[in-house]
Amino acid sequence: MLQENHTVISEFFLMGFQNLSSFRIPFFILLFSIYAITITVNLFIVLLVSLSHTLHTPMYFFLKQLSLCDTLLSTSVIPNLLDVILKEGTTISLLGCLTQLFMFALCCIAECYILSMMSCDRYLAICNPLRYSSIMDFKICLFLVVLSWSLGFLISIITCLLIYELEFCNRNIIDHFFCEYLPIVNLSCSDTSVIKLEVSIVTPFILLFPFVFVIVTYIYIFFTILGISSTTGRQKAFSTCSSHLTVVCLYYGTLISIYISPSKGYSLNINKVTSLFYTLVTPLFNPVIYCVRNQDIRKEFNSIVKKKTK
Repeated sequence: MLQENHTVISEFFLMGFQNLSSFRIPFFILLFSIYAITITVNLFIVLLVSLSHTLHTPMYFFLKQLSLCDTLLSTSVIPNLLDVILKEGTTISLLGCLTQLFMFALCCIAECYILSMMSCDRYLAICNPLRYSSIMDFKICLFLVVLSWSLGFLISIITCLLIYELEFCNRNIIDHFFCEYLPIVNLSCSDTSVIKLEVSIVTPFILLFPFVFVIVTYIYIFFTILGISSTTGRQKAFSTCSSHLTVVCLYYGTLISIYISPSKGYSLNINKVTSLFYTLVTPLFNPVIYCVRNQDIRKEFNSIVKKKTK
């Protein structure tokens, strides 16, 4: 039961980035441009892999899901951020805030698992090539992807339902540019031990365990590549794996820096910059890294361009 002197909160005020002053419009244009490029490049990957028969392999199937994750992740945060910048802060309802948190968490969790699935795919392709086709068939790929999205949905919906049960009174200002877990929970005037316990239990399964799994698989991959006698084979294997490993380090590095030690990062403005990095910059880097380093995608793109020009 709420005390009588408590005001029940039904909406929050997102502060965003403060003290932008004259830099507000250039900052808006910069973020809008990056967001537009991010969506364009990721949707290009999704369409290219979907339409090209030569790219219907497990690696590109997972890459398409990764691009889909990045598209939804950026879209769940950046349009609202642009509104926050223009208005120098904006209000959002509790339901709208939880919806944004749900979409954000769903994409983040699904992407963590998809990145680990991609490392497993590379491990089988390089370390066990003779059995690769029989193990990593379409049914297994589809099962792993559905499992990744399902786990993301389940964990996200549980977290949001637990937050919905919290009471918010008196304070409604979120010193962030989107509805993230920590800023919302810190505003609650009720007992948050249950939601904090739930997050502390699931966080290792979302971040630490998949990240350790990726590192272990790449240790095996590294030693297997060193044993390849052909220089061309080694270079091709290193090129494919380095792209994925770069994406993994960028993504997991920013997430772990915030969620494994949140008490250090949340009180500083650097946390906003870090959050902006993995919600906008990383989704742009992912497809760019794969397109630049991947010969199959470049060849398929060039062939499509040639057909259109003819």
